[in-house]
Amino acid sequence: MEQLQLIKRAIEIRKGDEKAALASIIRTKGSTPRKAGGRMIIFDCGKIEGTIGGGCGEAAVIEKAIEVLQSNLPAQHRVDLTSGLLYEDGGIMDIFIEPL
Repeated sequence: MEQLQLIKRAIEIRKGDEKAALASIIRTKGSTPRKAGGRMIIFDCGKIEGTIGGGCGEAAVIEKAIEVLQSNLPAQHRVDLTSGLLYEDGGIMDIFIEPL
């Protein structure tokens, strides 16, 4: 999903009655699948629109976003892709998650 479409969708959600959070990459270091500015919408059922790069890092952000929706408080989450066999040359993404 293109970033502009994602922002428009977030505005629609905020005006409506769907429960969702917006996850935005605010900082990256090293090799990451997406760079700062990448966004994803996460619904309370776990469904997503957009992506911050996929894989286990994205799954952790979805889990954190559901916590954000339960507390209704924004949070920051760090995705560390530097450890493990698959991520030898990986990097770090800092994600800001806010309820819509």
